[in-house]
Amino acid sequence: MPDFVTPTMILAAWALAGYLLGSIPFGIVVARLMGLGDLRQIGSGNIGATNVLRTGSKPGAALTLIADAGKAGAAVLLARALVADDAAQLAGLAAFFGHCYPIWLKFRGGKGVSTFFGLLFALAWPIGLAAGATWLIIAAIFRYSSLAALVTATLTPLFMIILSQSQLLTLSIALTLLISWRHKENISRLVRFQESKIGENNFKI
Repeated sequence: MPDFVTPTMILAAWALAGYLLGSIPFGIVVARLMGLGDLRQIGSGNIGATNVLRTGSKPGAALTLIADAGKAGAAVLLARALVADDAAQLAGLAAFFGHCYPIWLKFRGGKGVSTFFGLLFALAWPIGLAAGATWLIIAAIFRYSSLAALVTATLTPLFMIILSQSQLLTLSIALTLLISWRHKENISRLVRFQESKIGENNFKI
């Protein structure tokens, strides 16, 4: 855990700011601006980049990926620059929570993978690189996006220890639990060998 040096009211303000920033549904915004339709009525109904890709728009998916990662990164970097590391961690966690449970969409958000990576890169870029490499390797071998996300999230606390970022360990454990919870349906399909692989027409995330 970080050393808490910031007054409670300021931490609360940054948590709120992080949540509101994270709750911006960029997937829906991008889809509407590009005339792709209501993302909640397409494919899996998820508001993330993968579902934008189902519309056939690679630029739209790329923009959503960057924006979803960037909003968590922005929350972390702003809080760190203006306050301290304790506020940065809290703002980042709140941004992740906001993406998963946005108030504007009745708390029905995304699964947080892009936001997770943006958060890690902003907090400690070596951790972000390790997590990104893990995702790519698992996805390339097994062709399951959800499995890649789950393995990456599970290994992230270990990366924190190995790369001497123990002050981020508590946060990484919280993120691992949240990602696992958001992927509970995927876990059920993986156990039943019914999860769709990357590239399949019925691919879900």
